[in-house]
Amino acid sequence: MMAAPPLIRIEGLTKVYDMGAVQVQALRGIDLAVERNEFLAVMGPSGSGKSTLMNLIGCLDTPTAGRYALADRLVSDLDDGRLARIRNEEIGFVFQTFNLLARATALQNVELPLVYKRVPPAQRRRLALEALARVELADRVNHRSNELSGGQCQRVAIARALVTGPSLLLADEPTGNLDSQVSAEILDLFTALHRQGQTIILVTHEHDVAARARRVVVLIDGRVALDGPVESPAVGEYLGR
Repeated sequence: MMAAPPLIRIEGLTKVYDMGAVQVQALRGIDLAVERNEFLAVMGPSGSGKSTLMNLIGCLDTPTAGRYALADRLVSDLDDGRLARIRNEEIGFVFQTFNLLARATALQNVELPLVYKRVPPAQRRRLALEALARVELADRVNHRSNELSGGQCQRVAIARALVTGPSLLLADEPTGNLDSQVSAEILDLFTALHRQGQTIILVTHEHDVAARARRVVVLIDGRVALDGPVESPAVGEYLGR
């Protein structure tokens, strides 16, 4: 039996930003494969290319050169309209700042991606309630954002990212605005989602957060400097363990 292809296959990915008289090479030929149901942390110092790589994986930008395939589809050369469809179908985003609608309830915030997809109201409500139950907020569905704690707001944001059934959950510094106890709870939730089969890529600069993943990729100067399981000696040394 042939092995299933990876969820993500990146080959020679390059990104150059034209800043007028200066060109900034943010990525310099990245090669990376991510299997389905991996839990991967991407790390690196400021300017290493983390955000650029996240934007490319999230189909928020296009590469200057190289190939990127997501869920068996070559997306590196798609136009903006097709990239938008890929984002809606395959990727759930979780951000540091939650990005919730302040006057909407938790349920309404989670329903929002389904509104854009024109899912019928009854089905929309059912899927949103299921997503909120997955993040243990079934008792907060009618609370507005300003009635929720920071950790609860992030759980709503995670439910919103999950509600469309994405192949990939892409989290950018998801604990950056939370205290240590709540951060640990959110990371426990990511671990539980991973155990349920969710593929997760988590972008972070915090070593203790990256240590909760199963694999760590470190970028330096737009190149992969380290890639290995979290329990490997090289990754352990990088994380200070």
